[in-house]
Order: sequence, then structure tokens, then C-alpha cells
Amino acid sequence: MQLIIQGKNVEITDRVREYVEKKVGKLDRYLPTIDEARMELSTARARSAGDRQVAQLTVRSRGTILRAEEKTSDIFNSIDAVMDKMYRQIARYKGKRQGRGRAAVQGEALPIELELEEEEAEEPRRIVRTKRFRLVPMDEEEAIEQMELLGHDFFVFFNVSVGEINVLYRRKDGNYGLIQPELA
Repeated sequence: MQLIIQGKNVEITDRVREYVEKKVGKLDRYLPTIDEARMELSTARARSAGDRQVAQLTVRSRGTILRAEEKTSDIFNSIDAVMDKMYRQIARYKGKRQGRGRAAVQGEALPIELELEEEEAEEPRRIVRTKRFRLVPMDEEEAIEQMELLGHDFFVFFNVSVGEINVLYRRKDGNYGLIQPELA
């Protein structure tokens, strides 16, 4: 597993680097197919001083991407919280892959308690609505305007700049993201 540690408005000290390596290094036990793990540490502007240290962990495993983000007042607490969230995501991912409600992991058990009874009682998710619409060729700026007019958080459009279908979405920070799909 390749581990990448990045800092934004945060100095990555040796102590922080070792702590992240120790914590993220344990993920291999629970999901041995991890190709890459990326930990992004940053300091966010917040009204309260309590939620300024942000840890975001992205794990790539055989074409699957798992992502978790947590904010606390301390960078080490943020790292711990994001690891807990990632363990839950791995358990959910493995449970779906191994069959409904079976989150058992070969070898070592995950360091969290799973509420299997609740998961088994849950009905399977299904598509309950299908929507069709015409794609009007436009550029990114027109797509932003159209999305804002509709009041949506995402917008599917035919991008004339690249000649493909793209998805525009609003990010948590208020900016926009653009998804340009590629066939695998």
C-alpha cells in the first residue's frame, strides 16, 4: 500500500507523520487489497475554534474509492475520528461484497462493533424513480448558471468544450466540482 500524506495550512511534523503511518498502516489488515491511501490534513476556517483541524482519508482498492473526513479541535483527534469512520466504511463495503449482513473479515476482526441486527432488518435499496431529460450542449459556465437557477446540488450536461457528458456539483466549500467520466 502506498501512503501519501499531504498538509494544507498544516506543518506535517515527524510526530504527525509517524502517527498517520501507524494508524493507516493497520488498514491493510482489514482490507488487504488497498493500492493507495491518501491522508490530507488541513486547518479550516471555522466560526468556533472547536472544529478547525481537518483530516480526510481516501483509500483506493481495486477500483473502489472509500473516503472519510472529520473535523475536531486537535489534529490527532481528527486522525483518530477519520480512522474510526474509515473502519465503518470498510466493514460496510466488505459486508456488501460478502453478502447481506455478513461483515465478517477473514483473519482479524474490525476494531469496531457492528449492529448487524439493524443492517439485516433494513430493506434492500432499489431505484424508485427514473427521470429522463434532454441534454442541451453548453459550456461549464452555462451549466453553473442552469444548476443555480434550478436550485440543485448537481447538474448533468453535454459539455461542448470536450464533447462529452459531464456532471457538475456543488462542493461543501461553496465551489464547484466537475466530473468527466471515462470508460474503464
